[in-house]
Amino acid sequence: MIRRLFLSVVMMCVAVGMPATAQEAIDRVWNGHSVGFDLKLSDTHIYVAYYDANRQLTVAQRPLNNPAHWVYHKVDTWLGWDSHNLIAMAIDPEGALHVAGNMHVDPLTYFRSDASGDVRTLKRVAQMVGPEREAAMTYPVFLHSRSGDLIFKYRDGTSGRGDEIYNIYDASTQSWRRLTAAPLVDGEGKYNAYFMGPKQGPDGVFHMAWVWRDTPMADTNHDLSYAKSADLINWQKADGSPLTLPIRLSKAEIVDPVPVKGGMINNNTVVGFDDQGRVMITYHKYDPNGDTQIWVARFTGKDWERKQISQWRDYRWDFSGGGSLDSEIFVEGARPAGEGYLIVPVVRLGQSIEFVIRADDLSLTEERKLDGRAAQLAPRFEKSEGQQINTLETRKGNKTYVLGWMSYPPQRDLPRKDVPPPSVLKLFVESD
Repeated sequence: MIRRLFLSVVMMCVAVGMPATAQEAIDRVWNGHSVGFDLKLSDTHIYVAYYDANRQLTVAQRPLNNPAHWVYHKVDTWLGWDSHNLIAMAIDPEGALHVAGNMHVDPLTYFRSDASGDVRTLKRVAQMVGPEREAAMTYPVFLHSRSGDLIFKYRDGTSGRGDEIYNIYDASTQSWRRLTAAPLVDGEGKYNAYFMGPKQGPDGVFHMAWVWRDTPMADTNHDLSYAKSADLINWQKADGSPLTLPIRLSKAEIVDPVPVKGGMINNNTVVGFDDQGRVMITYHKYDPNGDTQIWVARFTGKDWERKQISQWRDYRWDFSGGGSLDSEIFVEGARPAGEGYLIVPVVRLGQSIEFVIRADDLSLTEERKLDGRAAQLAPRFEKSEGQQINTLETRKGNKTYVLGWMSYPPQRDLPRKDVPPPSVLKLFVESD
């Protein structure tokens, strides 16, 4: 199952903003199933990475101040039917562009430009650190340390049998090395961890939540867990007590001991923060009646407080099986809403929802439906039956940049009976 990063990255964003004030058509892109594209901004340029109409990984750039001047570069890798094969992109401190993607238990597929950041200089890099940990890679993610160093993380291995690996980049030597000698977690050959984050909080610390999964089957997720780190090397529990790497299930901090087939799924355990900067996790699981419900957990300084915030009746997302799911729910992290309230954004069955909860006791005050980003952009696309609008956005200065495109949803990574026509990848620019 894939999500906003997959959700912020791939699916429908729940953010609400002003109507788009400018629109550009970038290219025709693959429409057969949703898969994660990427959007990044440097001080001078916009970069977009996507699979074109022929499924070839393409990177386009234009100056921030010149919408008419797109430059395109295609690299030598092509997408199949797998929605796991998201694209990740980053800009290092020297200005070079890094692109990784099209990997689901596959060897490293990674490209790097020269320091100009010109997409036409992108070249394939055969290995980062060494082939022993780069033959079965999935879920590439670039992030930056507190000091600005470029970090790359990924899963090495298969679902149920994978390790989380972190590399750090030395821009002066254009080389990678392991950030930690040991993997972040060890499934001991029995399971693997599905992480969301790390996400940097108001305290500057990186916070991460995850589930453990026993097999490739989606209903075998269990035991919501948490860890934090100031440097992505030394990890701690919420109370500051140290965690020895690799983290094993028996030593992990369990936020909620949700059992197998308990209604919790990987990639829907998202970190947020309350009005005091305390870490919170949004997730879902089944209630005693078997209905799916949204929960939040907050660390109070001594232990984890857990609270059901939805009150849905006769609704159960009964997921199972393997492959990329056509997900019914996407959750976001909690955020302050002023005057003692918090907002918890959720998408259920395509409908954007904001749960308004009290910051003091996490009690629900309102569940309100709203037009999410996909609904706002719907009039600007020609939508065929069964298709969805995918969005991705970022902000710079007083402008919000929103990427939008149509596709059919995931279908467990299996081919469709036909190849649909491509959709148009569009960029919308909003000004405050």
